Amino acid sequence: MNAAVQIPDRVEYQTHPTQYRHWKLSFNGPVATLAADFDENAGLRPGYKLKLNSYDLGVDIELNDAINRIRFEHPEVRTVVLTSARDKVFCSGANIFMLGVSSHSWKVNFCKFTNETRNGLEDSSKHSGLKFLAAVNGACAGGGYEMALACDEIILVDDRSSAVSLPEVPLLGVLPGTGGLPRVTDKRKVRHDLADIFCTTTEGVRGKKAKDWRLVDDIAKPAQFADKVQERALALAAQSDRPVDGKGVALPPLQRTMDVDALTYTHVTVVMDRAKRVATFTVKAPAGAQPNDVAGIEAAGAAWYPLQMARELEDAILQMRTNELDIGTWLIKTEGDSAAVLAMDATLAAHQNHWLVRETIGLLRRTFSRLDVSSRSLFALIEAGSCFAGTLLELALACDRSYHLALPDDEAAAPKVTLTALNFGTYPMATDESRLARRFYNEAPAMDAARGAQGQPLDADAAFALGLVTANPDDIDWADEVRIAIEERVAMSPDALTGMEANLRFNGVETMATRVFGRLTAWQNWIFQRPNAVGEKGALKVYGKGDKAVFDWNRV
Repeated sequence: MNAAVQIPDRVEYQTHPTQYRHWKLSFNGPVATLAADFDENAGLRPGYKLKLNSYDLGVDIELNDAINRIRFEHPEVRTVVLTSARDKVFCSGANIFMLGVSSHSWKVNFCKFTNETRNGLEDSSKHSGLKFLAAVNGACAGGGYEMALACDEIILVDDRSSAVSLPEVPLLGVLPGTGGLPRVTDKRKVRHDLADIFCTTTEGVRGKKAKDWRLVDDIAKPAQFADKVQERALALAAQSDRPVDGKGVALPPLQRTMDVDALTYTHVTVVMDRAKRVATFTVKAPAGAQPNDVAGIEAAGAAWYPLQMARELEDAILQMRTNELDIGTWLIKTEGDSAAVLAMDATLAAHQNHWLVRETIGLLRRTFSRLDVSSRSLFALIEAGSCFAGTLLELALACDRSYHLALPDDEAAAPKVTLTALNFGTYPMATDESRLARRFYNEAPAMDAARGAQGQPLDADAAFALGLVTANPDDIDWADEVRIAIEERVAMSPDALTGMEANLRFNGVETMATRVFGRLTAWQNWIFQRPNAVGEKGALKVYGKGDKAVFDWNRV
């Protein structure tokens, strides 16, 4: 990783197991174990200690990295066991003092990233056969239980003291921030009245009652706990089709140059115009000879274009989302040969059942999803030299608007967009539907027309006629129309835009994931700004100080 300029106080999302301060990663055949042993003196920001395996963003950055390394570097792993290396404590959740001293934007970005990490566990279980088992060997509270909830199964040690709990409402005056409420109901199907009791008591539920209420899948006495965990880990592994003898792909550090106003990777660049509060993302098409068979893909490893591009784009999104809060509008561009993108799509489709291709598609899917839930205005600019085709067309389909340049007098230079089979469900959104289905409300005439246009390079007028783009200005109007649209957008309230965009992007089917990202994060966003939580006498502010919270009793 290269850095042309050292920029202080930026959050870095790249790490490596040799640099971990909080997780211990080990392997035993088809089972990997991630043991939580959080260094209380290694918080990402000053002002708090990560006691009792409580976590901050730095802990989750390591967790995200570890899961990605298991996905790509250890294809033989079929089950990941999440447990604790500490006695009597599994994870006490997000560090409350960290939340108390953090800005509102920091809290929201923290919750968003942890949501994505936990959703990623379920995504890998569903699409890639990588299963997750929470071996809860001590107290498990708040975000710790939310981490367990994201696993396929939860086993709780029955030692008369260890309990699972979501104490945020009674203790802190906020909501569980990483999917606790939706997963308790939608996933574990805990009865509504029991869930109500569970979420309003601080001591939690332990032992047989936790199993009876469906809060955990099984319990085991301390003497039998390790054997029970191993038994269930192997049983889950037996459900997986990940290859026993697959050769892993090492994930080296990304080559990235960071300047004050730019991020530059091999295939992705981000250029910031701070005065205009706009950033331009450009994704380049594959260049040169590309592998089209499994042997070539495996030989390319982490340098295989779709894998490297996905890693770079993910890092760029995270960097911009966390470190550049004032830049509220992202312009999305592509550059290069559409034919190369179409050839890549053909390779992805032909070998989608190979473990490495499947994991690469998974990383692309999750990266595009990060774009969907980013609280930024997204405009796609389809200009001369663009390559919005297939997989890269997903970038435009994710945007709030797309502007497609028409060049009626220069057919050869006119930018085209091209649909492929991968646009029809390979990269589903949180709604579990394709961005095309979201765009057209899955209505048959529009979807059939889009399917009929697969493989055809569509100029601005043709794309506009199919409803694939927002506007198709010609070269006379292009500069002014795009400029005015951007200037108008930048001038609007960012709070109102965030709410509007989230509502409009996720129309149609509601799922547990959309409830996590949509309803729950909106509620949490509001609650985190209310005096009852963060006022001078708010519950989150007085926690640990011996003072009693003072509430405004008006219901809003």
